[in-house]
Amino acid sequence: MKEKEIKDFVKERYSKIATKEDSSCSCCSGNGMAGIIQQAKAVGYSEDEIKSIPADAIFGLGCGNPTALAEIKKGETVLDLGSGGGIDVFLAANKVGDQGKVIGVDMTDNMVETATKNAKAGGYGNVEFKLGEIENLPIEDESIDVIISNCVINLTPNKSVAFKEVFRVLNDGGRILISDIVTEGELPDEIRKSFQAWSECTAGAMEKEEYLETIRKAGFKDVEIIEEHFFTEKDLDERLVGKITSVQVRALK
Repeated sequence: MKEKEIKDFVKERYSKIATKEDSSCSCCSGNGMAGIIQQAKAVGYSEDEIKSIPADAIFGLGCGNPTALAEIKKGETVLDLGSGGGIDVFLAANKVGDQGKVIGVDMTDNMVETATKNAKAGGYGNVEFKLGEIENLPIEDESIDVIISNCVINLTPNKSVAFKEVFRVLNDGGRILISDIVTEGELPDEIRKSFQAWSECTAGAMEKEEYLETIRKAGFKDVEIIEEHFFTEKDLDERLVGKITSVQVRALK
């Protein structure tokens, strides 16, 4: 499978999710908005958080709640990688206040357009959404205090380049809080070679220790998993039971 083919497939699927042509979500149980809300709660979003942001920002695509663990402070500048409809951008915006700023970067025009509409509808003056790829961020060097991401880095075939870009744009002393999917053990070849599985955050998942080492090699220190969630049989394809884990990783520059 070629990197461009994978990225094109992923981009097309998430563009359709943004326009609601595709109403599926990777880990939802249930149908429609009720299933999406249920999934959001299952990965760590509270009822109050869900109610505090525009409903159209929630697509049920995450595997954690990075804003709950990143210790975001007033006045900070935050970057969200793969911002989608803006759920984590808006939650972070509530934390940084008027003196802070939150930037969301997404590779799909439709997601950026949707998130921008959500920001206007919610009256958010301290957020900005940019079109871009996480391997080539449209962000200046050392301009960000906190970087968050929610089940996105697994979607890129080149995680090493992505984490080097994260390191580049982060201020000295800055921190990252990444929610992502990793593996424990080998995945079946038919999963690894499936475009659909790539778009569903499984085929591109990296082995857990290799994932942490990739972050270290990008230059980060104090890399640690602060929360971990093991999926059950009801959450997964039976071929993946015991092999897929959701992790919340924190690291410092």
